[in-house]
Amino acid sequence: MSENERKTAIIIGAGPAGLTAAYALLKHTEYHPIVLEASEYIGGIARTHEYHGNRMDLGGHRFFTKSDEVNELWRELMPLQGKPSLDDRILGVEKKLPEDGPDPETVDRTFLLRRRLSRIFFDGKFYDYPISLKAETFKNFGFATTMKVGFSYLGSVFHKRPETNLENLYVNSFGKKLYEMFFEYYTENLWGRHPSEIDASWGKQRTKGLSIFGILKDAFGKIFKVKNRKVNTSLIEEFFYPKKGPGQLWEYMAEDIKKMGGEIVMNCPVSALKLEGNRIASVSTADGRVYAGDEFFSTMPVRDLVAGMGDAVPEEEKRIAEGLPYRDYMTVGMLVDKLALVNKTKVQTLTGDVPDNWIYIQDRSVKLGRLQIYNNWSPYLVADPEHTVWIGLEYFCSEGDDMWNMSDEDFIALAKRELASIGVISGEDAVKDAVRLRVKKAYPAYFDTYSEFATLRDWLSGIENLWCLGRNGQHRYNNMDHSMLTALEAVRTLSSGSHDKRDVWAVNTEEEYHEKKS
Repeated sequence: MSENERKTAIIIGAGPAGLTAAYALLKHTEYHPIVLEASEYIGGIARTHEYHGNRMDLGGHRFFTKSDEVNELWRELMPLQGKPSLDDRILGVEKKLPEDGPDPETVDRTFLLRRRLSRIFFDGKFYDYPISLKAETFKNFGFATTMKVGFSYLGSVFHKRPETNLENLYVNSFGKKLYEMFFEYYTENLWGRHPSEIDASWGKQRTKGLSIFGILKDAFGKIFKVKNRKVNTSLIEEFFYPKKGPGQLWEYMAEDIKKMGGEIVMNCPVSALKLEGNRIASVSTADGRVYAGDEFFSTMPVRDLVAGMGDAVPEEEKRIAEGLPYRDYMTVGMLVDKLALVNKTKVQTLTGDVPDNWIYIQDRSVKLGRLQIYNNWSPYLVADPEHTVWIGLEYFCSEGDDMWNMSDEDFIALAKRELASIGVISGEDAVKDAVRLRVKKAYPAYFDTYSEFATLRDWLSGIENLWCLGRNGQHRYNNMDHSMLTALEAVRTLSSGSHDKRDVWAVNTEEEYHEKKS
């Protein structure tokens, strides 16, 4: 096919879904992809931000999937380490690594194999995340609370609530007592809505059926060494992680896309889409540029996508799109010499601090939702990992609210006070350096007009050459691997000569879709 005959694919967004679509189009089709990215950053919410030599992972991105296809693509882009990382070498940690893998001490383009540890911090004590049923848990509860938790769960087993909202789903899965302790406040803090107002489908998608029964089943599976047991994603013990954070992988993918002939245009927000009949003819950017194409792949928020089509959208679908809710968040990066938390685990760290990747903060006295310890994701995220601890504090908010509008100085001061008040740091003066980052539309939410989303989805699917991909493109709170799978499925469908979008949307709606495709 000559250059003049080659078809063009316009891709909106250079996050995991958009870049995967461009990469797959170049590998498997004759389409020429042009990626239009609104910001100056590659990777979307999965980018890595550098500040004074320390790197921040916005949101925390474990590279783990049940999809062989996604695993193969990740490993194609970045091989697994063959020699110990800095912290493992110093601490004498042994891992099963490929003999021909790169040495992360000298090679940047490499995946690390990392230990997963996420815990809940509640009432000054640590609990496993997801909550476990081991002796330490019951010791932390005390006898009275343990009895209440047990009888509460038994009550939920025999008296199931209709799973019409997130509260009922959690109560059915864990009992009312555990729900009130570990789910109610955190969920309301995350979404700004009580769980009783949120669609249960969010919980079903994120927990993948996790419950007390599931936790017990996994525990007995380990004890009796059950072969080929299925492990819930929330219960994995290891994951891959790019040496310098998730954005590193997407930056390499972007480089490869350019080498293969694709285009990536930065600082290029799409503001309008020209719809002719049931096809998109072109998109326009905020600075007046127009990009015509044969196929269009959108990872931009559905609300913005529909708004960009203007009067071409029917009133009912326009109303649904305008009512779709989002939750934004802010991350504060903080550098300290040491945390005030005591490491009572058997896992060592370079600084002697706790070995958690994430800590879920369930204390009702603070707004802080989640804490990352970047040293434990990768020592290469930290400028001096042997003597300092680099942490990320996640706050959930809505664009334009009081927290969002606070100055950086005032918000960082608030974050310091909260950390000190719950005993994570010894005092506000323990912080050596800090930075605040805002992230818009990080979480598509499951309330308001979301209950009518199927109507809007069907209308969008009727636009022949439009493919909606990824978290914001499908208004679904999916993981990175699912975002990639929506792109791979779209390219696979297109290359077969079809424009049937059902399998693309099914990535996030059909149970264990990725296992079926593997």
